[in-house]
Amino acid sequence: MNMLGEFDAKVCGKEIHDGSNFQWRVARAPQGVLLPDDFSWVESPTPEPGPGEVLLKTHYLGLAPVMRMYMQGAVAAGETPLRVGDLIHGRGVAQIMKSRHSDWSEGDMVQGQIGWQTYKASAMTAAEKMFRVRHHGLPALYACKTLGMTGLSAHAGLFACGEPRAGDTLVLSGAAGGVGSIVSQLAANIAGCRVIGIAGGPEKCTLIRQQGCESAIDYKSDDLQQRLKDFCPDGIDCYFDNVGGETLAAVLEQLALKARIVLCGSISEYARAQPFGLNNYTRLRSKDARMQGFFVYNHLDRWETVMAELAGWIRDGQLCPRHDVTRGFQNMPKALARLYAGLNQGAAICDVRGEPEHWA
Repeated sequence: MNMLGEFDAKVCGKEIHDGSNFQWRVARAPQGVLLPDDFSWVESPTPEPGPGEVLLKTHYLGLAPVMRMYMQGAVAAGETPLRVGDLIHGRGVAQIMKSRHSDWSEGDMVQGQIGWQTYKASAMTAAEKMFRVRHHGLPALYACKTLGMTGLSAHAGLFACGEPRAGDTLVLSGAAGGVGSIVSQLAANIAGCRVIGIAGGPEKCTLIRQQGCESAIDYKSDDLQQRLKDFCPDGIDCYFDNVGGETLAAVLEQLALKARIVLCGSISEYARAQPFGLNNYTRLRSKDARMQGFFVYNHLDRWETVMAELAGWIRDGQLCPRHDVTRGFQNMPKALARLYAGLNQGAAICDVRGEPEHWA
């Protein structure tokens, strides 16, 4: 049985229903490849909201590489590290079923920190970073990623940090992933850049050419350094980094004058026993270049503006969201394992209950 088949065996017979709250918790800190025994399934009564709280019913949950770091007990920006027995962190989209909170009404759709569970009693605190989901004439599914933190990460990283200019040569790693699939389209269709995407395997390389990338580099089979020279003979003006490690080191060797590097993620490093040691960062000096990290939660003040812009680009066809949807809450662990196996194409989402019947 292959690794993903082991996940299927673990959830055999598991189903959710509205009479209980179902959760996935940390069974043990992952070591190496994610395994089914890293996760534990818990059933408990549906919570009742107390004074100043609401009852949230989960419809969609997003998945991201950083979740594995949480499970390992690592300190990651914005969330507390997890210990064995803790509910796994995760943002998603939910509907308010009961409200004892003066600012929130039954039927409202929200996006925020729900965790890997099918219901949540929430005080809607600032720490949970809950946002009202605006309809925008689009499905609630979009609020899980493209019109959520993934979209804000792509927008803030590209425009606020990368400062793309028309005609720039922009290289993008993780181009088939959630953030990457948005950045490629915004860079090409909105900013007017020439986009070179990096992805793993011929299928993903074909995919990213369809979503804004002029050229594609297959990091699994191509000579990355040579392909960067071939596609970027005048250097790289902007690099949007989702993977870190050896890919970042290769890009540093091919920078153009005044280049900008945006540090969004480092998925290639999350499972390493020791962090990657970048030994050629001094290339930044010779090119008067800059390398800038960003943290999406520092850009929350622009949430409504960015969501409105992204929704407008979706409606007019300049941004076509790509979602990699796993159906069934019981399959959340498998969905995270698929992401680490590089099998996702677009933003990874778990469809817990599908679209709500009614929402404003």
